[in-house]
Amino acid sequence: MEINVLESRPAGYAYLLENLELTGMPHWHTSFVSSSGTHRSKVQDGAIEDIYPTRYWPGEKVGDHLEFALKYDGVNLSLLALIFEHVSQEDLTEYIKSKPTGKYARRIWFFYEFMVGKMLPIDDITSGNYVDALETKKYYTVQNGDKSPRHRIVNNLLGPQTFCPLIRRTEKLPKLDSADLRKRCENIVTAYPPELLRRALSYLYNKETKSSFEIEHIKPNASRTEKFITSLELAEKEDFCEKERLIELQNRIVDPRFKDSDYRESQNYVGQMVAYQKEIIHSICPKPDDLPSLMAGLIESHKRMKAGNISPVIHAAAIAYGFVFLHPFEDGNGRIHRFLIHNILSLQEMVPRGLMFPVSAVMLKNPADYDASLEAFSRPLLKLINYQLDEMGQMTVENDTACWYQYMDMTAQAEALYEFVTKTIEEELVEELSFLANYDNTKKAIQDIIDMPDRLIDLFIQLCLKNNRSLSGRKRSTYFDFLTDEELVAMEQAVKDGYNRPD
Repeated sequence: MEINVLESRPAGYAYLLENLELTGMPHWHTSFVSSSGTHRSKVQDGAIEDIYPTRYWPGEKVGDHLEFALKYDGVNLSLLALIFEHVSQEDLTEYIKSKPTGKYARRIWFFYEFMVGKMLPIDDITSGNYVDALETKKYYTVQNGDKSPRHRIVNNLLGPQTFCPLIRRTEKLPKLDSADLRKRCENIVTAYPPELLRRALSYLYNKETKSSFEIEHIKPNASRTEKFITSLELAEKEDFCEKERLIELQNRIVDPRFKDSDYRESQNYVGQMVAYQKEIIHSICPKPDDLPSLMAGLIESHKRMKAGNISPVIHAAAIAYGFVFLHPFEDGNGRIHRFLIHNILSLQEMVPRGLMFPVSAVMLKNPADYDASLEAFSRPLLKLINYQLDEMGQMTVENDTACWYQYMDMTAQAEALYEFVTKTIEEELVEELSFLANYDNTKKAIQDIIDMPDRLIDLFIQLCLKNNRSLSGRKRSTYFDFLTDEELVAMEQAVKDGYNRPD
């Protein structure tokens, strides 16, 4: 459906951005008001365009379009921050005073003073009910938010002014309930004996470590692998989302030559060299000067969500993806980002004790989905950043970009992480536990055929699994020349039976 620009004009955020000549991150909802026709909608690539009848037109004033935006477009903190920078205090004050008890006026007043850090010349409200800053039916919010008596607003936002992500309750997200996921995981776990689960845990730590490095095309040495595994083992017991712990973690998992003692002091970006002195930029990180405030905000946001009874996957998505978008270190950011998913899911008791989710293995198997979850934020952001790249690959960002990182809409990342966790539980975890259970049964069947060392039984099973459930002639002559033909046939059959592969 095409919008007739002669009949329709933008409203809400679209009106304000156009009239103030501003460009912001794309919003999921855009409004127009038409001089004719009825209400109609267009949905494309997850974005909604609504055209409303002429009676919806709010007028020409800034405050009226801000109210329209909150009512019909929803809350977009980064766009509000941008707009607040360019509208006059007088216009906002006039609008708020004209509707002193209106819930949208009070929210706009609260958002302005929360984000800008300046008080408007308006007296405190002294009576009336409190209104939530974010509607709980539409957004994920902390419980028992702190009250702002000045505005009669309950601040139920996910973070402080310095880092305040926003996640919408889309049609998909409420269906992916964390309690249900944990229950499904517990049902899976109870189907296997404790001894097998203990062995599985060691294997899953190794798999997660290998997958997390492999996503970045890194082959770590034994020492770095062991250090990462040790950190994963601590993830269910200790909170790593503190500055000192994050630096300690970075030092543990990177090459010793690239350890950081603080957040990075140079401009960072993610790029790909495609030709001599030609590089494709995939993602640009915040300016180094903005990092201390942003990271302090991210850590405070983590504490706020931890105390505010936020769904574990929502919490993990906001902090772990927030971390990788901020990219506070020179190296190791991706691995720490994936580590924080484990850390938060464990701390929030999403993961049953004595188990871990190999989420990185699922991300590795679904690279397009993982890349899409990162690009949902980083790609549109590129259009808003003015930068220079010199011949040595040093980047200089020339405009202010902090607000885009302060107020990220992380709905897409939350949806993606829910999908990854669901696949981890229902596919990866089941596959790994089933493999080990089959391995045990196969091993016992082979021991009944011939009494030989565990090392050789393990080798026999591994070689057969790599060769369509049978032992090659070369491997037999090299490692198992002592077997009779009858024993070999029986042992191969044991492998086929154990892994449900008949002849």
